[in-house]
Amino acid sequence: MYQKKQYVFKGTETVLATVRNYTEEDFAGLIAVQQESFPPPFPKDLWWTKEQLASHLKHFPEGAICVEVNGEIAGSMTSLLVDFDPLHPQHTWEEVTDNGSIGNHQPGGKTLYIADLCVKPSFRKLDLGKLMMQSMYEHVVHFGLDRLLGGGRISGYHRHASELTAEQYVEQVISGKLKDPVITFLLRCGRTPLSLVSDYLEDAESHNYALLMEWKNPFIENKSL
Repeated sequence: MYQKKQYVFKGTETVLATVRNYTEEDFAGLIAVQQESFPPPFPKDLWWTKEQLASHLKHFPEGAICVEVNGEIAGSMTSLLVDFDPLHPQHTWEEVTDNGSIGNHQPGGKTLYIADLCVKPSFRKLDLGKLMMQSMYEHVVHFGLDRLLGGGRISGYHRHASELTAEQYVEQVISGKLKDPVITFLLRCGRTPLSLVSDYLEDAESHNYALLMEWKNPFIENKSL
């Protein structure tokens, strides 16, 4: 099981954060994180349920982590192992995560797929998302995987959809001309854009688009993977 403690900064003040695997005792706190992190218009039926969280622990407990600050669960991140073909990237969130249950977790898969990442708004200035992402990179190296992969919502696109295609919007975010709450964050975490996918998730802000972004294991020699 995974656990690490690290200081994060709130202005000039240091705060000790703990990243660890979540357990059944954490379910209420994890659901509260979802509710605060994804308020409407994000669909409520996409918040984790206790049944889904139990399924995460059943299928891949190593890939289910949370971050705790002063005894409070401030964020969480859930992953599963999949086989991924970069030549055929199109898929939906429901397909790749088995509707959020990760029941299709493949123990022999070489790609660590991020099903979810969320941090309570009141904790977001502590860079806890980056801390959890780094923890997942450590998982990739520890398990000898090829990559970390996930679909990032282009959540700022609705503000520009009348003047830009989704492809144009992503290009401007990658070039730094525009900032997107999710994609810019993932770029700062070291993720690299791979492919824009349509109908990824029912999400009005993103017009249902997501940008697949990866982090390759730097210890794997075959960079074409």
